[in-house]
Amino acid sequence: MTQLQMRQQRWSAKFVVLLARSVISRMAVPSSSSSWISGGSPVSGFTCSFVGFSRNLLNPLPTKLAKNVETQVRSLPSVQRSQVLRLKAASSSLGSAQEHMSYDLKDVSEIDGGQDLFVEMKQRFLNFKRQKYIKESEYFQTIAEAQYPKFMVIACADSRVCPSNVLGFQPGEAFMIRNVANLVPPLENGPSETNAALEFAVNTLEVENILVIGHSSCGGIQALMSMQDDADSKSFLHKWVVNAKAAKLRAEADAAHYSFDQQCRHCEKDSVNLSLMNLLTYPWIEDRFRKELLSIHGGYYDFLNCTFEKWTLDLKGSSIEEGGTFSVKDQAFWC
Repeated sequence: MTQLQMRQQRWSAKFVVLLARSVISRMAVPSSSSSWISGGSPVSGFTCSFVGFSRNLLNPLPTKLAKNVETQVRSLPSVQRSQVLRLKAASSSLGSAQEHMSYDLKDVSEIDGGQDLFVEMKQRFLNFKRQKYIKESEYFQTIAEAQYPKFMVIACADSRVCPSNVLGFQPGEAFMIRNVANLVPPLENGPSETNAALEFAVNTLEVENILVIGHSSCGGIQALMSMQDDADSKSFLHKWVVNAKAAKLRAEADAAHYSFDQQCRHCEKDSVNLSLMNLLTYPWIEDRFRKELLSIHGGYYDFLNCTFEKWTLDLKGSSIEEGGTFSVKDQAFWC
């Protein structure tokens, strides 16, 4: 390679770097119409929207200079030319971003004759951002620094019973875990994601309330009630719901003359009470409960009739010792 060729190659490399810096510097400057969150990071501000960028800003090179650049690009080696072309493509794609940010919720669900769920999901997220996050930016900045929820909620993984939707929990109000059949296993059964979440919520976040929510037509409870007592199942589902076997036995005894569906409904509520008592097998939960620093509640959501039952474990009438008692107070029925 001659010295002239080496100088040309070095000049070409420098040109690519300079062009890249020019494009990036233009991209990093938001216009006056961009939505910035007070106190937010530059990254969060930049990702709000590309709507504020004008067409001229997105094309930082004047027309005459752009023609010269195109001439120089054609003379570059193939690898360097492809890098420049990618930069130009990225710049031009920003110019069309404004058009894609103005989705109409009624139209985005149909693309090529089918439903693109993620397009609709994107629109829901953008609606949340515009209608809630930006309007309540100070609140979201506050909870970004730390969380102080008053509730620990244990609910079922069932897609029909989202507690935030049903009970209106807002971001920062409830530390939540959802599992099959909303179960709390006893301490003796060893570690699980449920008691790990409980440990963090009670010992670190110091929540004031634990709420276990059962619901109607629970598939996990139906699986539990359908299990054979002597079955040695390898199913993960069966190995999990067996945590509520005591509730199953009680439902079968108390509702022996009822239909299977009615027995399941009975078990759905009994399993919640069993979980409330299982909470007291954890010393750090029982200690705060006895000191009245923590309240333990049960709930039952009937989504067939849209009703909700709520009750609270009574400190004075409940104990986990052998032959212990279970007592509730403050029962309420919302309909």
